[in-house]
Amino acid sequence: MLDRLRALEVLTRPEHPDLTAALERRWEELPAHVKTRNQMLGRRTAGCEGTHGVFPRCNLACTPCYHAKEAQRVRTDGAHTLREVDEQMAFLRQARGPGQNAQLIGGEVTLLSPDEHAAALQAMIAHGRKPMSMTHGDFDYAYLEALALDPTTGRPRFEHLSFAGHFDSMMFGRSGIKKVAREEQLHPYRKAFCDMFARLEAEHGVTSYLAHNMTITPRNIDQIPAVLRECRDYGFRMFSFQPAAFVGNQARWKDAYRQFSTDAVWARIEEGAGGKLHDEAVQIGDRRCNRTAYGFYVGSRYVPLLDQHDERDLRWLDSFVAAFGGMDFVAPRAVTAARVVRALAREPMAVPRLAGFGARVVRRSGGMGALRSTPPRAMTYVMHSFMDASTVRPAWEAMERGESTHVDPEVQATIERLRSCSYAMAHPGDGRIVPACAQHSVLDPLENIKLMELLPAREPAGSDGVGASAPLAS
Repeated sequence: MLDRLRALEVLTRPEHPDLTAALERRWEELPAHVKTRNQMLGRRTAGCEGTHGVFPRCNLACTPCYHAKEAQRVRTDGAHTLREVDEQMAFLRQARGPGQNAQLIGGEVTLLSPDEHAAALQAMIAHGRKPMSMTHGDFDYAYLEALALDPTTGRPRFEHLSFAGHFDSMMFGRSGIKKVAREEQLHPYRKAFCDMFARLEAEHGVTSYLAHNMTITPRNIDQIPAVLRECRDYGFRMFSFQPAAFVGNQARWKDAYRQFSTDAVWARIEEGAGGKLHDEAVQIGDRRCNRTAYGFYVGSRYVPLLDQHDERDLRWLDSFVAAFGGMDFVAPRAVTAARVVRALAREPMAVPRLAGFGARVVRRSGGMGALRSTPPRAMTYVMHSFMDASTVRPAWEAMERGESTHVDPEVQATIERLRSCSYAMAHPGDGRIVPACAQHSVLDPLENIKLMELLPAREPAGSDGVGASAPLAS
């Protein structure tokens, strides 16, 4: 009986004790400049996670490509994928606690069979992760249905699926449109991707969360607003943009990627979103790496969830974090209700501040009448700025030596950003969690050489070793 009561007490805590400890460790690791009032890393989340070395091969070509050319010389092998995913997720559960977002990412995930793909997702879930499959979206409904349904019973083996589809005009080899000149040519493919998941829900009751991923270069930066205006009603819940970085396959570096600023990219995103994006209300890691804006649409009207200029909204955020911390709201209703009660009990000011916050959101939305006539649609806008390998390598080498400062200002800035990283990969063998930029710039090439020996490709590699496009960080 006492054991059951202890288990119930832990279950209904706002945070699992393992997560509480992980958040405290992550906060202590952060450099001082990101320990701000609105920082969620180390307070709300331990950071997003991704797999590495599990299926590096891809069947599309991208400019740029963040994978080294050796990735194409490694075959996709389901047994290897499942073994690596299980080990990496087990380590992350031990190091970071439960309930964290993790990306099933490498080359192209749908080169796995539907059953292998499903088994990998189930392993992630078993280790307390919330998985998202990262894909170029070039697969059909038959694959999606086979992934979602148990082959023996025909019933859903997942209640919910999360996918990020990468679509941009620097990708080559997509079925039906091998080469793309303008982003608008991909709109039918973007819509077809969303329509597959809508059909899955209609036919089998499996819900979904869909993100749209897009690499930005001088060729397509000015097309961002049109992409957002056309596609924001398709069914995506997040639009994520990555200004291109000089990482991975050098044969695919075709443009002067640094001729525009991240501010210029964000300005195009705001233009397409149709409103001011309040990305300074909430911060996840270093702003030089990540900008995130939470909001929703009421009809065509964009409404920010938090107004970064309103001190009342910021005080509500203070209370929310103090009350709920890293609480996972995805749980049985009774468990969630108990967690909410305990959370509010430890931060009483959250209740009146929530009431005021709710009233302000309603006013920003145009009033209750507008909300009743047009149900709101949540939308998150994100920009992830990955770093060039030329600065990541010396910064990582300095960090490996235990150094936190560097005489070169650019390398010093890179060290600061790596220490603030919100997207990382697990290395169970040596007990490390490695920032994604260091993984791609320093470790991936070495891993792929080893994988070429372990899993040599059965068919010839592409002429220039093309691979997967830039990853999305949640």
